[in-house]
Amino acid sequence: MSEKSEFWFRWLQIACVAVQAFGAFMILSQAGTRAFFGALLMRDTSAISRFQEPAVNYIDLLHVVLGAVLVGWGVALFLMVRYFYKLQPLLVSRVVTVSILCWAVPDTAYSLWSGFWQNAVLNVVFIAVFFPPLLALRRIPRA
Repeated sequence: MSEKSEFWFRWLQIACVAVQAFGAFMILSQAGTRAFFGALLMRDTSAISRFQEPAVNYIDLLHVVLGAVLVGWGVALFLMVRYFYKLQPLLVSRVVTVSILCWAVPDTAYSLWSGFWQNAVLNVVFIAVFFPPLLALRRIPRA
């Protein structure tokens, strides 16, 4: 693997670990997750915590479940990139790209439709982390 492709390959692995880390944060810090999404979506870090207790508990549950899904997805992506990319680069690039699009399109569309454009911006940031290495690795000739 060339030095240039190694750079993009590492970037892609780090992006997968970042997904896992964000998911772990959501699992381990309900208060931090509430503050993050309160600030992002309502411009108030304590907005969600002021909801009635059953609503806060339900939101915490959803955040932990989403965090667990992110950890699992991040691990699956990492293992695929780490162990199969060098064997089947086009297939792995397609799987990673399609999995991101299958999440990003409905999530972003609903975020915009429901008026939570800030979540759509967060999605764009997430996509922006993954697509540079995916695009770059597709352009690098294979030996």
